[in-house]
Amino acid sequence: MDFQDLIHQRRAVNFFDPDRDVAEETLQNMIELAARAPSGFNLQPWQLMVLRDPEEKMRLRKHAWNQPKVSEAPVTMIVLADMDAWRPGHPGLEKDFNELVKADMMGENQRQWFDSVCATLYGASQARQVAFACKNTGFFAMSLMLAAKSMGLDTHPMDGFDIDAVKTEFNIPDNYWLPLLIAVGYFRSDKTLPPPKWRKSYEEIVVRFD
Repeated sequence: MDFQDLIHQRRAVNFFDPDRDVAEETLQNMIELAARAPSGFNLQPWQLMVLRDPEEKMRLRKHAWNQPKVSEAPVTMIVLADMDAWRPGHPGLEKDFNELVKADMMGENQRQWFDSVCATLYGASQARQVAFACKNTGFFAMSLMLAAKSMGLDTHPMDGFDIDAVKTEFNIPDNYWLPLLIAVGYFRSDKTLPPPKWRKSYEEIVVRFD
């Protein structure tokens, strides 16, 4: 499937076949393929909670406007955006810097500069921390959905849920923002996919403020 086909065929589907599971190997390949997404300083401030257990999915569904797809999809993911991933001492940041040094892309003597830039770009305010985490995790989430489609899977991103209630229900630490949920599975063959929704044109997207 070439990229144009992939873009046109990816849809947010509402109905998942409850009798078709997603193989664990397929799911792992999808996630690792999506992890090729870019991120600022390669900090990769994303993680996932992968729910397969019916009871867990129903616990999530009660905080997600009771949307049937939350529990009907064989896999539903809680996407986590780590607002602390820029901080010195964070395991991701420490690994990132060490890998940069090993690749001769940065020297050990640049550590103070590295920490300072990350703090300035991503940690200067609460708004910057949320923006850093959600922006980069958004790259990953879109890649997840495209990777899924390339493997014959369907998805549906959801932001209709109570963030605080989901965090409490699943004991999610405060350093995570929850930008979306993603249901993953196979579209039900007895349902009809509606026509694609409208999209902005080139002229509607490109602007200037002279």
